[in-house]
Amino acid sequence: MTQVFILSSLSLMFIGLYGVLTRKNLLKIIIALNIIETGINLLLVSFGYIDHGITPILTSQESILNLNKMVDPVPQALVLTSIVIGLGTTAFALALAIRYKITHNSISINASEEEEGRGI
Repeated sequence: MTQVFILSSLSLMFIGLYGVLTRKNLLKIIIALNIIETGINLLLVSFGYIDHGITPILTSQESILNLNKMVDPVPQALVLTSIVIGLGTTAFALALAIRYKITHNSISINASEEEEGRGI
């Protein structure tokens, strides 16, 4: 099952990378960056995954004896933090895209290249 998670995360990262490199629309680039972020989050969770693992809560002597079967909680905590940071950076990127739209009257990257060519 871990291989499926790793392959899925790598495919998401490559799809997002393709979107970042080939698109000229700022909103599509922001969405592609979010797809890359989702792939990285899935990769982090897959590193902490254990088949038939148990929750990492020590409540009894039996759970202390099964420490090797517990799922690692650190990647899950990192992913939760990454989701919150990703939300903030996406909101900031969208605010920058709105500002770009106001100043250049377009959300395409080509608009700034055309202005440089005209000497504006």
